[in-house]
Amino acid sequence: MTTDREAETLDPLVGTWDVLQLRRGHRGSTDDRLTAWRAIAQRPEARTYLDLGAGVGTVGLTALWHLPHAHLTAVEAQEVSHGLFRRTVEHNGLQERVTAVHADIRDPALFAEGTRFDLVTGSPPYIPVGSGTMSPHPQKAHCRLEIRGGLEVYCEAARRWMAPDGRFVFVMLAADERTERFPVEAGLRIVERTDVTFRDDQGRFIAVCVCAHQEVDVPRVDRHLQVRGPDGEWTSAYTEVVHGLRDFPPERRPDR
Repeated sequence: MTTDREAETLDPLVGTWDVLQLRRGHRGSTDDRLTAWRAIAQRPEARTYLDLGAGVGTVGLTALWHLPHAHLTAVEAQEVSHGLFRRTVEHNGLQERVTAVHADIRDPALFAEGTRFDLVTGSPPYIPVGSGTMSPHPQKAHCRLEIRGGLEVYCEAARRWMAPDGRFVFVMLAADERTERFPVEAGLRIVERTDVTFRDDQGRFIAVCVCAHQEVDVPRVDRHLQVRGPDGEWTSAYTEVVHGLRDFPPERRPDR
């Protein structure tokens, strides 16, 4: 659906909720969907939920739909994305369940002393500046390139604000050694990792990881998910993920 602002679209996101996105800007992705999927599985009982670098809200709101007791605090530094997110919250009538914060997650004084969250999520940019083409679209550029830092910044923020028994869920390139290194350097440990293959002719492209504080002693789980099979269609495993997440009533169910 096109909104009255030509550059924006209003798209079904999850359940009865829509999301405002720029038509030619950064839009919701499989990365976002899979991050929400693992977050829901990890802390379905969460009451306090923090989404770092929330963008237009595709991770946070997808997870929130499935977290009936949670209040979402979504932090985003880009003015354009924050503005879209605030209007999405208003459009869906979620002011009681969502706090939108326009700020940089690197600020240690962002929240009052002692503030802790049961669940933290983040979909950080994972291309170092200078290693990829800088998009002329500022929203796309910040979502892809580590202009304000990348996973290391998200891990530091998660460690700072995550409850002692909380979980931090993030997505990163599977082959990047920083995926395993940065959580450890921040005082976290990966307790679950899902490597994702998008197509048969690709290797494991992204990894969705779940972290706990370093002192938490639980066994690690490693798994693999393939999105499309040899025929180019969604695999049964990924189809199950998508259908479980989107939870659309029949009258709103998109074709894909």
